[in-house]
Amino acid sequence: MRAASCRMNVAAILNGLLVSVVAALLWKYVRLSEHAAVLEEELQLTRQSQELSQARIDYHAALLALQEHGTRMVCTGKMHTDRICRFDYLCYCTEAEEFVFFHSNSSFMLPNLGPRRFQPALLDLSSVEDHNTQYFNFLELPAAALKFMPKPVFVPDVTLILNRFNPDNLMHVFHDDLLPIFYTMRQYSDLDDEARLVFMEGWGEGAHFDLYRLLSSKQPLLKEQLRNFGKLMCFTKSYVGLSKMTTWYQYGFVQPQGPKANILVSGNEIRQFASSLMEKLNITTRGGEESAAEEKDEYFVVFSRSINRLILNEAELILALVQEFQMRVVTVSLEEQNFPRIVKVISGASILVSMHGAQLVSSLFLPRGAVVVELFPYAVNPEQYTPYKTLASLPGMDLQYVAWRNMVEENSVAYPERPWEQGGIAHLDKEEQDHILTSKEVPRHLCCRNPEWLYRIYQDTIVDIPSLLEALRAIVKTRPNLKKAKPASTVHPGRVREPQCQTSVQATNEAKLTVSWQIPWNLKYLKVREVKYEVWIQEQGENTYMPYILPHQNYTFSENIKPFTTYLVWVRCIFNKNLLGPFADVLMCRT
Repeated sequence: MRAASCRMNVAAILNGLLVSVVAALLWKYVRLSEHAAVLEEELQLTRQSQELSQARIDYHAALLALQEHGTRMVCTGKMHTDRICRFDYLCYCTEAEEFVFFHSNSSFMLPNLGPRRFQPALLDLSSVEDHNTQYFNFLELPAAALKFMPKPVFVPDVTLILNRFNPDNLMHVFHDDLLPIFYTMRQYSDLDDEARLVFMEGWGEGAHFDLYRLLSSKQPLLKEQLRNFGKLMCFTKSYVGLSKMTTWYQYGFVQPQGPKANILVSGNEIRQFASSLMEKLNITTRGGEESAAEEKDEYFVVFSRSINRLILNEAELILALVQEFQMRVVTVSLEEQNFPRIVKVISGASILVSMHGAQLVSSLFLPRGAVVVELFPYAVNPEQYTPYKTLASLPGMDLQYVAWRNMVEENSVAYPERPWEQGGIAHLDKEEQDHILTSKEVPRHLCCRNPEWLYRIYQDTIVDIPSLLEALRAIVKTRPNLKKAKPASTVHPGRVREPQCQTSVQATNEAKLTVSWQIPWNLKYLKVREVKYEVWIQEQGENTYMPYILPHQNYTFSENIKPFTTYLVWVRCIFNKNLLGPFADVLMCRT
């Protein structure tokens, strides 16, 4: 009995050991399989990241950094309208179409606005200020939530995330996108030629996508393309938003369109951008390898339109320009020529003639001293639509501008039966149609669907050639020589040095105040055509002051100077009538 019992115990022990060994082997196999699956998934996700970029990424290290450190954000700018933010590990959920900020103990968010982040937004994604379709914000999650979410795909490039405003319109492409992108990338050293642009507005490539490709060596990413790479995209280092410093025009969303109230860009920055783009397009300008004969060749460029807003007597206009000015005329067309070819032609032109339209933004490629001639259809007042006049007038663009307006209604052809977005008015009631048809000028209006504006701007025009030639003759006579045209100086004077005052009392009701100073330090290194000095004198306790413009560094004032009175005196230097220096420290002078 005992022997049988022992044999049964041994068998049970052996069975138990065997089960334990098998279970251990199975557990180890399962763990190895799970580990292999994780490795395979990470390898696949790494491959997906590699598909996005040539840059190599350690997927496991990136995932660990996201889990442990979460997202980090530091912004510049005080308001959503001037803010650009840098993020480490900002993520985007392609299914929810939301950006995600993952919180951990190591996360930080500056500025930490709390609920003010939604009043109305953290920042503008485009350079168009405070437009409610361009706001950026993110959702927040704890980093622990990552374990329940799809494994992220990492974008290892430094990225600039933004919205294009209207990529099918050339004016918007340059003014709202290309220029702001170009100078935003120059604000941050790691937004270099290897950075990647990410467009989140949801448009397709658009007609001018090749121009965006010039700004980076890497293919830009569209919002729709992000879905192809995964459900959760994480940008290891990104900048979000655009600088607005290079924009000069507002489109009339809040008030009728016109130049921005505070323009911060000059022609110098516009021309630096144009030069960079031309270099990338392999376009040489005058002063390059062209022959002397080509250098002297002056010509008109006429922008030809083939769909709407036509010049109906274009051939007669071209012939008249040739005969009047003895210059050849070259026609260009966005519909028929590639943009680099158009830029090449415009970059050597003396005079550019075009109907009002987005194509006129190409005037930023004109050489210094050239003339921009903008033609307006009947009932459209040139003073109310000035994006290209404003561009031409920027200090340092050194362009001349002429506006011509059709004043003869019979020289216009309108299309009331067309769709509303092409100027049709058939959908309106009879009373409104009659008002538009009898109106002599489009009143000032907000953007963007004013039917009277659309009806008039899409008219075709027979240009009254004698009146246009008359406008051109005056400007051509005073036009500077293209070869001799040089950048206008934009160097401002420094502070005047050693300002001082002396006073004397001549009688009980008569006194003199003498003010003197030394020239600004930088003046001795400059060739300046005209130097003047501005002096302000204010009696202490009064709200008004007496301004003087003086040619010398020493002047005695007696008019309106009272004895036994304290005066505050400010002095500054002016170059060439409009380049103002800072005021020196205020002088307190007692007579």
